[in-house]
Amino acid sequence: MKFNWGWGIALFYSGFVVLILGLVIGSNKQEVDLVSNDYYGEELAYQKVIESSKNQAGLSKPVEIHANADSVFLHFPAEFQNKVLKGKLVFYAPSNPKWDHDIAIAVGGDANFAVSRKGLQHTKFVLKINWTADGREYYQESDLSLL
Repeated sequence: MKFNWGWGIALFYSGFVVLILGLVIGSNKQEVDLVSNDYYGEELAYQKVIESSKNQAGLSKPVEIHANADSVFLHFPAEFQNKVLKGKLVFYAPSNPKWDHDIAIAVGGDANFAVSRKGLQHTKFVLKINWTADGREYYQESDLSLL
């Protein structure tokens, strides 16, 4: 059997089909994690986050975040001394959604809040702090490394 241009085209086409099938099968096996299961609903409510972020930007300083071996501490600005704060603190782990934690915030008087590190993974988190004081909502995102 002689190898001519017809066999070359057939081999080239067959190789291309095998390559495309391999890519399709490989892409189907790829795990895809969404940032959120309800991303569309969260996107619709994002205007509220923008307004809360603007309220936070008007404060004298952002919420200070410190961590030691046992706890994570939140120090709210001086404007919140002797005020009642309620809200939610989200430890968002971009590397693994199973490591995310939601914690309710209830602060009064000294404007400080502490969270135990028990149960928190040693990774980088994005802290999403959402709180209400005197009928105004505030929102801040900060990076926190617990490595």
